[in-house]
Amino acid sequence: MKKTSAATASTAAEPRLYRVVAERVQRMIQDEQIGPGERLPAERDLAAKLSVSRASLREALIALELGGVVEVRGGSGVYVCEQPLPADVPEPGPGPFEVLAARRLIESEIAAIAAKVATGAHVDAILRAVEEMERSHEDRTSNEHADRNFHLAIARATGNTAFVSVIECLWNNRGSLWHKLKEHYQTEELRLQTLPDHRKILEAIAAHDPAGARHAMRSHLERVTRTFSRG
Repeated sequence: MKKTSAATASTAAEPRLYRVVAERVQRMIQDEQIGPGERLPAERDLAAKLSVSRASLREALIALELGGVVEVRGGSGVYVCEQPLPADVPEPGPGPFEVLAARRLIESEIAAIAAKVATGAHVDAILRAVEEMERSHEDRTSNEHADRNFHLAIARATGNTAFVSVIECLWNNRGSLWHKLKEHYQTEELRLQTLPDHRKILEAIAAHDPAGARHAMRSHLERVTRTFSRG
């Protein structure tokens, strides 16, 4: 029993990948004596140098920015901050790409189930969220709230309250890393494309087309992932 408990504790203590990458970037800054105000290698080159994906590196750089180690300047690069390196990197929760991977798997199936069992009232609730997103496009806070309501309305349309709790949990895990990633890398193109994406999901659910709803939700979340991870 002791061996099992120790193994479980070891697994639970395993650091997240973006934290490991962030620590490697910190060591590189120190080892290569990259001083305050100096620019790090380009993201593509740095990912190749560290043998990590662009997505993992991007999460790591955002974590380092939150920790006051680097500053990410859109269109310019990543620079070492004008202050001593802190002793540790904050660990705000699951990385954005972990959350997106979970959402692609879970929400695609939730959309398919909703398409099978949604009532007219459920479809109307999803429609109201879509229309609110369209009305509030220029108001980022209201638009984000309507986006959340859209995904929760789909979960409620399944009739399974556990699915609603799962979606709430996934959205609540969109912490400081997620919001900083959106700040730096979300494009207006993605914001505009989200509206027809949501319409396609709604149409498939209203047509009671599970395969179509699954595909539309997965395609939408894959689009978000590509936007946040590409150069």
